[in-house]
Amino acid sequence: MRRYRIPLYTLLVNALVVVLAAALSLTFSAQQAQAATVTVQAESSTAQSGVVWEGTADTGGGQNAAFLADGDWMRFDNVDLGAAGRLTVSARIASAVGSGTVELRTAGLTGPLLAVIPVSPTGGWQNWATQATEVTTHPAGSQTVFAVLRSTTPNDFVNINWFSFVGPGDDAAAGWVPVDQAKWNAQLAEFRAMTPAAVPAGVVRVPEFNATCTYSHSKPDDPIVLPGLPGASHMHSFFGNKSTDAFSTTQSLLASTPTSCTPAKDLSAYWIPTLYERNTAVEPEGMIVYYGSRLPDPSVTVPFPQGFRMIAGSAKTQTPTPAGSPGQFWCAGEGGEIGRSADGNWPVCAPKAHLTHQLVFPDCWDGKHLDSPDHKSHVAFTYDGKCSGAYPVAIPNLSFVTSYPTSGSAEGFKLASGMASSIHGDFFNAWDNAALGHRVRDCINQKAKCNSAGTF
Repeated sequence: MRRYRIPLYTLLVNALVVVLAAALSLTFSAQQAQAATVTVQAESSTAQSGVVWEGTADTGGGQNAAFLADGDWMRFDNVDLGAAGRLTVSARIASAVGSGTVELRTAGLTGPLLAVIPVSPTGGWQNWATQATEVTTHPAGSQTVFAVLRSTTPNDFVNINWFSFVGPGDDAAAGWVPVDQAKWNAQLAEFRAMTPAAVPAGVVRVPEFNATCTYSHSKPDDPIVLPGLPGASHMHSFFGNKSTDAFSTTQSLLASTPTSCTPAKDLSAYWIPTLYERNTAVEPEGMIVYYGSRLPDPSVTVPFPQGFRMIAGSAKTQTPTPAGSPGQFWCAGEGGEIGRSADGNWPVCAPKAHLTHQLVFPDCWDGKHLDSPDHKSHVAFTYDGKCSGAYPVAIPNLSFVTSYPTSGSAEGFKLASGMASSIHGDFFNAWDNAALGHRVRDCINQKAKCNSAGTF
């Protein structure tokens, strides 16, 4: 067993807390009845087996369920799952060792399976991460939900702080978010009516423009994956719109003009997991967001619709990245890479070189949705030099090039999401339509390299 068991008097005190929380949960559920997002704290369980409560170091404080092993369970009454349809189910977990799953069932311990949430090590018993899964069908309305722990090892393998259930009533939070066809058609008409600027002689014929950004702020928020849940995410480093937080929407971004990017007409939000060196955050010295095209004929590319969202990479990818691995971090500057970290996953840069990464996003769109349940299914990468089939619309090929003011060492680094392979990025479009449209028309469509100002 990994830790000592808590004395009986502590359990009795915590049991009283659970009873009070259970009493409050009825009121809590009634307040949630009209909400699309329901967050259920672990300590609000009305019955449990094998569970011990302890103070949590997670954002928001309170208690988490601890010492959870195979066969342990918790019961939650009056959980409002909303209307039938898609549901994103998340669990806030921490684990130092082992792996397993959390089975969420309705009606009983062996009742209908609602969702299965995978558990893998997060780096410590108080190192918290959010694991989510998508459910396509589920019972509607108020339900009794059982969380049943499953693992092939006999030891404790996970702590749980809370569960969340995000239904189709909050399309921007999870689900297929349809594009407003009237607005999109108007944006397209405005774009197609633009007269391309004349390309001067000598301009590099590469379809590209960029937004040059500096670091803005850090928050454990993710308005795409976990909207309306401040502190529910691992730490992110944000660029662009300085107002970005868990509650950001298309409207809020467009209404808030301060941005850390040039041009000022780009009010979009960009974010990546925070990098740590010796447990200290290392914020990027800058990020260049490139907008380009990999198509042989970039003239078919159209702008992103306002409110468009997508994610590249995955926080769930936790695999080694030895030298030569695709999509790895690298060293930019004089001397380049001079070695590898002790675990082989990170480059060690020469004194005048800096740690750098480039993250590439999909460049074909289904033309129908601003977002999808996994924030990826509405987009795809170019195949055979074109966008076709279920993804017929060519959009700018977005990429984040991020530079950090550090050369690293044999100790290596870690991301807020885990290993180097877990690097990922989020894009929430809030460009001024005309500013974005002119850049796509002048630079990408004409295969001409432009600067941050959108000029040649």
